[in-house]
Amino acid sequence: MQKQGKRIALALAILAGTAGALAPVASAQSLWSDRGSSGYSIFADRKAHEVGDILTIVISESTTTSATRSHANSKSGSVSLNAGVGIFDFLKAASAGGSDSQKSSGSTAATDTVRGNVTVTVVDVQPNGNMTVEGTQSIWQNKEEHRITLRGVCRQDDVTSSNTIPSTKVADATVRFDGKGPLNAKQRQGILTQIFNILF
Repeated sequence: MQKQGKRIALALAILAGTAGALAPVASAQSLWSDRGSSGYSIFADRKAHEVGDILTIVISESTTTSATRSHANSKSGSVSLNAGVGIFDFLKAASAGGSDSQKSSGSTAATDTVRGNVTVTVVDVQPNGNMTVEGTQSIWQNKEEHRITLRGVCRQDDVTSSNTIPSTKVADATVRFDGKGPLNAKQRQGILTQIFNILF
């Protein structure tokens, strides 16, 4: 009887060991997302460096252009005819001359200043680490839409600790300002004006 009890206890122990080996192993996971492989650390500044990250472009652009042109042209000519002799003695001496001149000048100057902040998204990271960023900011006020679109390429090293970068350090930058609404429509030329400009 005792031998039979020992056999049953041994069989139960073997079954328990087998079940423990087949059971899935539970592992603890950290509350912090593991981003150490991509360069992030909970002690470091959170700066944009990969696709999907966002950063703020500080737009501070000022351009001044000027041009001066002048043009001058003149020409003159003269002709003379001697008095006739012999049977052409009735022809009198004559002379004629003419001149033409033209002169024009003009100048133009323009100064543009743009300031503002636009938050963009990293849409691509090049093999050398440069980031292609793109973003649009749309503001509605009194049924008027003012939209700013920015696209360009920047270096990760130029991103500041506050996750911003000046627009002067964005390569191939394209900044577009447009909008729509009653006020913007009034600033466009009418159809008749456009037709007259084409014809004349």
